[in-house]
Amino acid sequence: MQSEAASDLYQRIVAQMPEAVILADRDGRIRLWNRGAEIMFGHPVAEVMGENLDIIIPDDLRQRHWEGYHRAMSVGHTRMGDRALPTRAVRKDGQKIYVELSFAIVQGEMGETIGALAVGRNITERYTRDKAMRRRLATLEQDVVARASLAGSGEEPE
Repeated sequence: MQSEAASDLYQRIVAQMPEAVILADRDGRIRLWNRGAEIMFGHPVAEVMGENLDIIIPDDLRQRHWEGYHRAMSVGHTRMGDRALPTRAVRKDGQKIYVELSFAIVQGEMGETIGALAVGRNITERYTRDKAMRRRLATLEQDVVARASLAGSGEEPE
């Protein structure tokens, strides 16, 4: 059995992590929401405890989310394994953000699935920058193809 001091230390670590740490029970109700989650999603802990995860899931992703969530609850693991998943989320103010989440299925002492843990960080700035870079690269590649086509036809590029 864990000592009270160790348990207190674990709680302090999770509470103070800059990443969002969210624990939801088998039904998808929030049971743990740290300061990182408050900052990322804009919801204070008192507002979200016992609430459904839908408060952070965009409408268009909910069906897929819940299908995967219920499947993970029934089989006791996720399909992602140890990989982090970039996805969209929604803040309290309605702003859409991109987050990178890693997941773990939490099991009780008897091996039963009791919920899911997500640890995440806001990657909106990086995602937006990378998307702009990919668009720019695609434009440059189209320009190169167009110039090569013109050069092959004997026409002068503008």
